[in-house]
Amino acid sequence: MAGTVLIYGGGGGIGSACARVLRAQGERVHLIGQNEAQLARVADEVTAGYTVGDITRDQVFADVAQAVPGPVTGLIYAVGTINLKPVARLCDDDFLKDFRINALGAAKAIQAALPAMKQAEGTAGVVLFSTVAVAQGFAAHASIAMAKGAVEGLTRALAAELAPQIRVNCIAPSLIRTKLAASLTGNAAMAGAIAQLHALQRLGEPEDVAPLAALLVSEQGSWITGQIIGVDGGRSSLRTKG
Repeated sequence: MAGTVLIYGGGGGIGSACARVLRAQGERVHLIGQNEAQLARVADEVTAGYTVGDITRDQVFADVAQAVPGPVTGLIYAVGTINLKPVARLCDDDFLKDFRINALGAAKAIQAALPAMKQAEGTAGVVLFSTVAVAQGFAAHASIAMAKGAVEGLTRALAAELAPQIRVNCIAPSLIRTKLAASLTGNAAMAGAIAQLHALQRLGEPEDVAPLAALLVSEQGSWITGQIIGVDGGRSSLRTKG
C-alpha cells in the first residue's frame, strides 16, 4: 500500500527542497505550514497536498491526521526559529517560543502521526532538525541551542521507544541559506565571514540537506535510527586554521 511523507515546514527552504527530492523519487508528500501562498507554490511544483495551520495550535495536528489518515511512511519536521540574543536579553517568552516551535511541536507532530505511521509497511522514518550550535556552543545561541538540544534528546528517546517499527533521526546543519536565515545571509560581508568558518568555505543550501532527509525516511535508511547527523561543511569537527 502506498504511503505518504508528511513535511512540516513544507513551504520553507529545507521543507520544500525535501519535497522536491521525495517527489523525484516517486514518493507522495503532504505539506504543512502557515503560509498558504508558499505551500500552494510548492504543492503545485510537486503535485502534493497541503494543510495550512500554526503548529503551536493543536488543531493543525488534528487537521493533518484527518487529511492523511494513513499509511504515513515518513515525517520530516523542518520547522524552526533563529533567535540570537545574549542571555541577558532573553525573556521567558523567548525561551518558551523557541521550545514550543522546535521541540514541543516536533513531539506533537510525531504523537499525532503515530497511528498512521504504524500502518506503514516496513519501517516508517522520522527526521527532525537540530543545529551545529548544540554540539559546538556559540555565543548568543542560548535559547535556540537549549530548544534544539531538547530535539536531540527527543530523537534518541523516541528512537528507542518506537523501534523497531518507527525510526527517528536528526540532522544538525550549520547555517543554511533560507528565508528564515536571511538576517545572517542577506549581508554579503557577513555571509562571507561565516562561510570562512567552515572547512568547505561556503554556507549550506537546502539542497545539501534534503537528500539525506529523503534517505532517512526511506527504506534505503532502514538500518539507521537514533542518530544526530551533522551536515555542516565541517563546522562541528574541523578547524583548518590556527
